[in-house]
Amino acid sequence: MGISIEALLLGISILFFLSILAGKAGFKFGVPALLLFLSVGMLSGSDGLGIQFENIQAAQIIGSVALCIILFSGGMDTKFSDIRPIIPQGIILATVGVLLTAILTGIAIWWIMGMTTAAAGIGLTTSLLLAATMSSTDSASVFSILRSKGLNLKNNLRPMLELESGSNDPMAYILTITLIEIIKMDAAPNYWLAGGVLLMQLVIGAAAGYLLGRLAVRIINQVEIDNSSLYPILVFTFCIFIFSATYFIKGNGYLAVYIGGLVIGNSRFVHKRSSLNFFDGMAWMSQLLMFLTLGLLVNPRELVPIIVPGLVISFLMIFITRPLSVFLCMLPFRKMQLRDKIFVSWVGLRGAVPIIFAIIPLAEGVPHARLMFNIVFFCTLISLIVQGTSLSRMAVWLGLAEKPSELKKLQDFDVEFSDEIKSVTTEITITAQALRSGDYLMNLPLPDNTLAVMVKRDNKYFVPKGKTALKENDKLLIITDDHEALMQTVRNLNSTDATV
Repeated sequence: MGISIEALLLGISILFFLSILAGKAGFKFGVPALLLFLSVGMLSGSDGLGIQFENIQAAQIIGSVALCIILFSGGMDTKFSDIRPIIPQGIILATVGVLLTAILTGIAIWWIMGMTTAAAGIGLTTSLLLAATMSSTDSASVFSILRSKGLNLKNNLRPMLELESGSNDPMAYILTITLIEIIKMDAAPNYWLAGGVLLMQLVIGAAAGYLLGRLAVRIINQVEIDNSSLYPILVFTFCIFIFSATYFIKGNGYLAVYIGGLVIGNSRFVHKRSSLNFFDGMAWMSQLLMFLTLGLLVNPRELVPIIVPGLVISFLMIFITRPLSVFLCMLPFRKMQLRDKIFVSWVGLRGAVPIIFAIIPLAEGVPHARLMFNIVFFCTLISLIVQGTSLSRMAVWLGLAEKPSELKKLQDFDVEFSDEIKSVTTEITITAQALRSGDYLMNLPLPDNTLAVMVKRDNKYFVPKGKTALKENDKLLIITDDHEALMQTVRNLNSTDATV
């Protein structure tokens, strides 16, 4: 008897709720939420609560669509002005860096696995395939950890890491597909042909992403939709269209959808803010669904036999092959400091992308595919535990973490302004000490170019004037066109013991 749709939805809702609670607890204790999403899936699977999920094709579809949304959202949130100075470094890391990581790790895996009984039949090509699936940093993990922790990094490191993680999946994907074809043909590799296909897919993908992104902006601005809530859906439609259309013109859809998101996010279009918020939610939803699905797919007891080789491979990737690849790629950039290179090496996070790529050999029936999948899954867990939990501390230890903003995020005022307005907002809670110089609004030490826009008092809102009398516990919405001016407002009010 098949499972009813009601039971399926009930199970999904419970898993989602448990994952969200796990994510909240993980943020409090410094554990990556994605690791906990993955753990919930594992504990709910066949070796845990007994949920049977062995549909490789469904997992591949869910993973591909989720990754498409995550890359598009990451592109939309990335500003051209931030990545422009570090485009060469990002591109080299996303291409040459992935290739070097795959080759170095593949040789290491061939040597390590050759000494284990379970992998006696694995050859160099299969080892390279295993390494190729893990050769790219995971965009979902990097975006999630860097942004959820609000980590401010010096020397443009954050945009460089996000550019690398958002654009290096195509290289790993093409290497994976090429090596699978070589293994299935059981023939000598044609490196020139593989290189030509790789270059063609990257060029077509980049061009398609840019052109379709520009076309999407033009259509969004020209079409007139009476229901404004449909604009985010329209942007989502273009996200899926860019990914799928690029596939049919023989380009790489992952690169195209990232560049398409980059173009759209850096353009002006109607209802942009609501679309950005929509995709922030969609990206988290996709990450949650993707990691839950991948967690359900694995059988934890199958990980036990590969603990030793898995730990050795993880150690080599974290401490040797990834750092070696980064240092070799950054040789032309002599101004880049040693501590920057060390931190970039440490942010070689593995996540959902390697697991999704490891599903491809399973779907294609490649020999030793299940063994490869289990090793990739295990290495992903180790990466999230070791690198994901220590990323913030590593940045502080290397002196690369900037002091976070002192500004409080809006909680009592559901107000947002377009990025083009260049406005900065915060809210202030008025205390008795803040009213020592007088209880009128005009008595507060607000600097120039700063306005008190609204007051919340007893769950009621009103627009204040200079002679508006303020009371203790009033919430004050402040806006300025200059971040430094607003910081000065915070300091001025703190000097009168207001709380911000």
